[in-house]
Amino acid sequence: MAAEQTFHHPKRTYGALIGKTLLRLLLIVQTIAVVYPLLWNVMASFKTNAEIMDNPWKLPGGIEWINYVHAFTTAKIGDYMLNSVLVVILSMSILLAAAVPSAYVLGRMRFRGRSFFNNFYIAGLFIGGVYVIVPLFILMNNLHMLDNRFWLSAVYATGSLPFSIFLLTGFMKSIPHDYEEAAMIDGCGYFSTMLRIIVPMARPGIITLIVFGFFDFWNEYVMAMTFISDDAKKTIPVGLSNLMQIQQYATDWGSLFAGLVIVLAPTILIYVLLQKKLTEGMMLGGVKG
Repeated sequence: MAAEQTFHHPKRTYGALIGKTLLRLLLIVQTIAVVYPLLWNVMASFKTNAEIMDNPWKLPGGIEWINYVHAFTTAKIGDYMLNSVLVVILSMSILLAAAVPSAYVLGRMRFRGRSFFNNFYIAGLFIGGVYVIVPLFILMNNLHMLDNRFWLSAVYATGSLPFSIFLLTGFMKSIPHDYEEAAMIDGCGYFSTMLRIIVPMARPGIITLIVFGFFDFWNEYVMAMTFISDDAKKTIPVGLSNLMQIQQYATDWGSLFAGLVIVLAPTILIYVLLQKKLTEGMMLGGVKG
């Protein structure tokens, strides 16, 4: 019996090659569009004001480390960063304390009203925080919660709760009930089982939640600007906005770009360190959720 021969149609081969080439060109263009502004920002942070105003596309003649010194001393970027770090830690703590038990109950227990609560949290995904900021401001003002970093963190955590529960519930459902039953036999209660068995096994989902939460809390601007008016308590986005307005008149552009680099550094570092786990968590949640 003669061996079968496979023939490839030339037009299909050329079409696939052209498609791959165009896709790669598109990815290269998108990469340049994302990376170039970051590199330009870093380059501008080492320039003098004269170099920035003379030719913003030219490489710096030297390294002006004094721009970073001014960013911390004159522009008070360090104070804004400390406020943002505090708000992020508080927000993440409140979010995890509320989202993990809620997702555990909704994902692994059967009770009357479960579907209602599940749909209630899913509906919260379609309500943006900006849409309710006016009644929220009135409520917080009446309860004397303004200019308080803890209550700002509570608002952040509450706004992220629907997505967090939606994300973690998929991971909770994917864990076999055999582990839970074995823990119950050993004498563990619901809370102990959740902490000792379920939470470690749902760690990819929790890491994914932490990364998304960090980006949201670190970069949030509208609520921080609305609920915080004390300069000593302002977060990074609000501080950068104020800094930009000031530097326009002070003509200290180098310090402004240095402040932007300082603010971008933690987000890039977090993504580089947790990018693999973030991708694994999203793929696992998408397959099993």
